[in-house]
Amino acid sequence: MLAIADPELDHGPRAEKSAIRRMCAVSREVQPIDELIRFVVAPSGEVVADLKRKLPGRGLWVSASRKMVAEAVRRHQFSRGFKRDVRVAVTLAADTEALLERFVLDALAMAAKAGQVVSGFAKVADTLERQAPGAVRALIHASDGAADGIRKLDAMVKQNGGNHGHSAEVRIVNVLTSAQLDLALGRSNVIHAALLAGPASDTFLSRSQMLVRYRMADEDGTVAVDKNSPN
Repeated sequence: MLAIADPELDHGPRAEKSAIRRMCAVSREVQPIDELIRFVVAPSGEVVADLKRKLPGRGLWVSASRKMVAEAVRRHQFSRGFKRDVRVAVTLAADTEALLERFVLDALAMAAKAGQVVSGFAKVADTLERQAPGAVRALIHASDGAADGIRKLDAMVKQNGGNHGHSAEVRIVNVLTSAQLDLALGRSNVIHAALLAGPASDTFLSRSQMLVRYRMADEDGTVAVDKNSPN
């Protein structure tokens, strides 16, 4: 049974820089902040997700799970936690997912701008063949892409990784649609991309894992994260 006692708010982003764990307002479980989403009250009085954990004001933390955010809305946990009347959209769980998607798209666009993304089946296949072990951090597939192309590239990851003993280093990411990949990369009909090593790529992988966690977290708190290359 979920506890409904008022959670303790943080004291703002600057005061909480050193915090690495916070309490979920719904489950009352203390978790690493990477597994939580911070919410704040905007000047309009509306509750909004603070994905970068930088917005001013005191923050309330909820497990990074669509089900948990929806539960917080249903239980009026934000009014209780902030101890004031706040505006909470009934669509907050869906709105937060859309914001997370935008967060991932922005990171992919930055990785592309930094020259850390190769797109197109032929170019991705060539990159997998030619790059040294560890140079390719992830293989990105559109979630609505054809199974045949996905299977062929995944097999290359497995084969090349197996030959060099580095298969676990290449992750398979399929959290975005083709239309979303088009938007992020400024191209049409993007189905496959290879993510090369670099700081911007690390940011994309971190954010995509948060999106997967938000969509897939179950009631026990376990998540299905981005897959490694098939074994």
